[in-house]
Amino acid sequence: MDDTTLSQDRAAATGASRLDQLRDMTVVVADTGDLAAVAKLKPIDCTTNPSIVLKALQTEEFADHVDRVVKDHAGGSAAEIADALTVEVGAELVKLVPGRVSTEVDARLSFDTPASIEKARALIAAYEAKGIGRERILIKLASTWEGIRAAEQLEKDGINCNLTLIFSLAQAVACANAGVFLISPFVGRITDWYKKAQGVSGFDPEEDPGVLSVRQIYDYYKSNGIGTVVMGASFRNAEQIAALAGCDRLTIAPALLTELSEDTRPLSRVLSADQATGVTPIPMEEADFRWMMNEDPMATEKLAEGIRGFHKDSETLLGIIGKRLG
Repeated sequence: MDDTTLSQDRAAATGASRLDQLRDMTVVVADTGDLAAVAKLKPIDCTTNPSIVLKALQTEEFADHVDRVVKDHAGGSAAEIADALTVEVGAELVKLVPGRVSTEVDARLSFDTPASIEKARALIAAYEAKGIGRERILIKLASTWEGIRAAEQLEKDGINCNLTLIFSLAQAVACANAGVFLISPFVGRITDWYKKAQGVSGFDPEEDPGVLSVRQIYDYYKSNGIGTVVMGASFRNAEQIAALAGCDRLTIAPALLTELSEDTRPLSRVLSADQATGVTPIPMEEADFRWMMNEDPMATEKLAEGIRGFHKDSETLLGIIGKRLG
């Protein structure tokens, strides 16, 4: 009996939610720093970014944490305190999930391989100082050529990485060749770009460019026996999630997790490794990568926009810390 039949039988017999059915075939990850939401929805992993960390630190739950970290780092720079607060959020999330928590390297370092490696090692050291082993953390890096090279070295050092802001097959292939542990293709942001470019209000899930991008990457990986985990991210609606059921992992915001938990319709597996179509490996040296990105305006624009967005939120956090420091 396959996962789809199992899931449908479970739904029919018990009224299982789409979230529970999805968990039968995909590892569900929470895309949030909201402690209450994580405790309630019980994902395996959590993934964060500067936007999520900033939002978490402005909640009442983290008020005492912020006060303590600022006090403990008196005399330190705003950047040092920001790193400490980021690890503080991650450490609290580690307590709530059985798997891993992703922690992002400063977006300003996205084009600096040595600095990205240094920052990643410092973050891991900060977690280890709290008694949290590196096996519980994924270091998040933007999927620039330089970020991918940093991840390649970190993986060799035993530090697993989550390569984020994936918008193209070129990025996915380069990450696989670098031995990256996990990638996060951004479904919704791809969809947003094509909606604007084509002047349409939306897409059917089977024609959604964001969904099709993840399916293409998944097929390439499974066709070539690549062990890198594919974790779809940045969803705009629950139908995009359902269209990727069976993907290795899916990171989902609390509002959509709740929607899935309240929906009892049967959910069918869409992606499966044994249905890979036999895609031929693609050469991916630096020149190949840069050319393929150059020829893909969506990927080029969304990668740059994503890095700018994360940097903006980091700057906002630094500003808040600066005010606290007087």
